[in-house]
Amino acid sequence: MDEILRDLPQRAKEKHSGNKKFFAKLKKRPPKDLDYTMQELHDAEFERTDCLTCANCCKTTGPLFTNVDINRISKHFRMKPSQFIDEYLRVDEENDYVLQNVPCSFLGADNYCSIYEVRPKACREFPHTDRKRFQQITNLTLKNVAICPAAYNIVEEMKKSIKF
Repeated sequence: MDEILRDLPQRAKEKHSGNKKFFAKLKKRPPKDLDYTMQELHDAEFERTDCLTCANCCKTTGPLFTNVDINRISKHFRMKPSQFIDEYLRVDEENDYVLQNVPCSFLGADNYCSIYEVRPKACREFPHTDRKRFQQITNLTLKNVAICPAAYNIVEEMKKSIKF
């Protein structure tokens, strides 16, 4: 996995231009069965991929925390939301709550998440490759293929299965 993660940013960079063109076509003319296709590709990839061997998303990026996330997680810790925010979060340039630091404070040395059951929505949905109306999040996907080997593989399979 270390070798895959080391090479992933360069591989994603090499594919970026082609992926961007493919996604532009996808936005203009999304296939009727796109959501179904993406769900199948996502499910097939995650039958092969064990996130616990990677956790690169948790090591290199931080999720956005919604107010619902903050309330749920602070309740889990038996703290006030304001305490949780002060201890773990900061406001970014887009005025969103994000982690103060990466890697994620809740990631263990074994790649397990200490708040897995109450983790933020952004973490639950990552890498967002099974999201409805996938064509609306292609910019996010372009970023995620450089972070997540599974997202990279899903996009490569997607390009083979969807013809324009």
